[in-house]
Formats: sequence, structure tokens, C-alpha cells
Amino acid sequence: MKIVRTAGELRAELAEERAADRTVGFVPTMGALHEGHLSLVRLARSSTAAVVVSIFVNPLQFGPSEDFEAYPRDEAHDLELLEREGVDIVFIPRARDVWAQPPTTLVSVGELSRIVEGAIRPGHFDGVATVVATLFNLVRPDVAYFGQKDAQQVAVIKKMVTDLAWPIEIRVGPTVRDPDGLALSSRNVYLNAAERTRATSLWRALQEGERSLASGDALETTEKVMWEALVAGGVEPDYASVVDPDTFGPVDTQAGSLLVIAAHVGSTRLIDNLLVNREA
Repeated sequence: MKIVRTAGELRAELAEERAADRTVGFVPTMGALHEGHLSLVRLARSSTAAVVVSIFVNPLQFGPSEDFEAYPRDEAHDLELLEREGVDIVFIPRARDVWAQPPTTLVSVGELSRIVEGAIRPGHFDGVATVVATLFNLVRPDVAYFGQKDAQQVAVIKKMVTDLAWPIEIRVGPTVRDPDGLALSSRNVYLNAAERTRATSLWRALQEGERSLASGDALETTEKVMWEALVAGGVEPDYASVVDPDTFGPVDTQAGSLLVIAAHVGSTRLIDNLLVNREA
């Protein structure tokens, strides 16, 4: 496994892979790796010849009052996990190695970046799209892998790739959950024991929402059911919505609906989602 920290080192290593005509799979991360990340690495390992993983806590996607400085970081442990998974290249840049200076050019994916999660966190998806665009330009992967847990991020990136006609395939891995249903997240380490128990209400709310849709309830009723389940579970909801999985706008039919929720569990904010009635 090669560890590189500058764009020049990355390009040199990737030149060797391309000279050997090896397809490149890319898994961008912010570190603090868990089984959700590793499931994407395994997906990449099974379907592309060379696997690149980046570890970069992107300052552009954090708001002024968010947890950039406190975001969990454990480079040594991350590298140990990636070595076990047979990763070929790990890119661990500093901000100045990604951008020579703070970028004035930002990528914005229109209304999709400003609704639902984007309405709660203004500028967040511009930061995500900008760093992913930059990493795509550096790595030039054939396939990039993202997790379904960050469903709106996935929609933003898919739209960006389509609009800019990049020859990159986006593959989405399923959300990985603990046995009690809590979606794996690097921010779960912030939870104390009591909060960890309350956090399972996010999964229960999604399950109740799925049952509500299956029973034929109106979308507004399903949203109310999820909201009430979150409150009953002792967490503070930001939203509980039924949206189109591609546009995150309104849905005209229950087929292909995405249930999305966000809630504060103590001082920790968690998101989750569940895709229902999606036709193949």
C-alpha cells in the first residue's frame, strides 16, 4: 500500500496504474473509518483493479459553528484498516496540497444543494461538490464509490457528474447498520451510552414511515409519523420528509420514495434515510 500526501506523488503513482491499463476505483473519505467505509473499499476492490482511498477532512463543507476542529481523526488506525483491505494508494493531503490557496471557485449543484439537508446547512453541499470535483480531477477514477447513508450527497455528486459530462461511474453501497439499526457514522463516537440508545429512534422512525407508506397513508401523514417517532424516542428532529430520491423535491407517487430524517441526539446531529418501493 502506497501512502501519498501531495498531488504530484498521487499523479506519479496513478501514472503507473494507467500505464498498466488498470481500472481505478476511488473511495473518498474524511477518515475516522468504520465498517461503512470499508464496505465501499471492498466493493471497489471487487470491481476495479487499483483502489485509491482519500482521507481529507474538508473544511469547505463545515459551517462556522460545526465540528471541523473536533471531527474525529485517527490516521494510524485508518491506515491499519486500509492495509488489511488491500488498498493500493491512500491519499492523505493537507488543505494546501489540495488547494494552493482557499478556492474562490466553488461548485454548486443548484436547487438540489439548497433544499432538505442543504436548507439546514447552507453551503454544505457546495463544499462537498467542490472537494469531490477537485479530488476527481486529481485521481481521475473510472469508478467512484459512495454510501447510501449520505443520500443527498450521492444525488448531488451524480448530478454534478452528469452535468459536467465526466466519464466517471458512480456506484452506491448500501447503508451499513449496527444490529440495533443505527447507521454507522464517524460522529457516533460523540454519543454517550444513553444517547447511543436514543439514537436508535432514527431507524425506528424510518421503519414506521415505511409501514405508513405501505398502508397507503398520504405522504404528509408519513412525515408526521416519522416526526412523532423521533420525538417519542427522545431526540430533537430537524426534519422528517418523504422526497424524490434523485431530486429531493416532492414526489407524485409513493413508488421510488426516499424517507429522510435528521435529528439532534444530545449535541450530536445524525442523519439517516430509507429508500422504499424503488423499482429496479
